[in-house]
Amino acid sequence: MSTTSQLAKRFREVLLDGLWIANTNFKDQLSNVNMEQATAKIGSLNSIAMLTFHIDYYIAGLSNVFEGGKLEIRDQYSFDLPPLESEEQWENLKSKLWKDAEKFAALLEQMPDSKMNEGFVDEKYGTYLRNIDGMIEHCYYHLGQITLIKKLLKQKESV
Repeated sequence: MSTTSQLAKRFREVLLDGLWIANTNFKDQLSNVNMEQATAKIGSLNSIAMLTFHIDYYIAGLSNVFEGGKLEIRDQYSFDLPPLESEEQWENLKSKLWKDAEKFAALLEQMPDSKMNEGFVDEKYGTYLRNIDGMIEHCYYHLGQITLIKKLLKQKESV
């Protein structure tokens, strides 16, 4: 199996269908979260909806580069989620994440392995491999946060 196919598999595991590392994934964790839970605030923590937006923001931004576009995303905008006012908007945000995640994985599968050692956009960002590995690690980091926030919300509801 090629390196890019292996990376795409790892990426899909954390976002869409895997159980190997965390025994869960984004799709599993978000499947039973309603808009009220998604937008609930626990202290100074980001909401589940905010973390969902944040991860999708980076996935869509890197996909744009994979398609030959420019790196147009900026950290300062990665939490700029407009207020969610309906269950439909929350469902649309999740659907966008699933669609963008599958697109990212498909684009990654199409890349030759030789691309992994090439510079990513600018020398300061390192290689494609570094950025793809970073994306996977970033997703696991926020998956852990979402899992904990769900547990805190459940505790809060049972009090």
